[in-house]
Amino acid sequence: MLEINNETNICFDISILERIAESLTPKNIELILTDNEGIKELNIAFRSKDSTTDVLSFPFDDMGIIDGKLPLGSVVINLQMAKTISEELKHSLESEVALLFIHGGLHLLGYDHEKDNGEHRAKEQQLMELFNLPKSLIDRNQ
Repeated sequence: MLEINNETNICFDISILERIAESLTPKNIELILTDNEGIKELNIAFRSKDSTTDVLSFPFDDMGIIDGKLPLGSVVINLQMAKTISEELKHSLESEVALLFIHGGLHLLGYDHEKDNGEHRAKEQQLMELFNLPKSLIDRNQ
């Protein structure tokens, strides 16, 4: 189950996010949609990086059961940045947020593109094809 908290005034269709969440895990995922300042505050507090970013992930260790399911964690997406990137790359905001959600969700599942041997990228590619999404976040940053 996907629990969404949109802290912005930007609205879009979330149906693809619900399908992605179901494909990733039976556990609950919290999705927080914020702006440049909101994610910058989190980046400073949790990563000691005084900058904005596009997506952050916070896995729950054992936070207890919610609605009969153990939560997997939280994904925080900078919706302001996602909107800008989607406009620059000429694809929909829904597609950009879906890419960021997949990327963050895979981090919650233990994938780490900075340390693994391509497993994160391969799984991201598989999900991109499954949901007919544009070029992945990892591909764009290489």
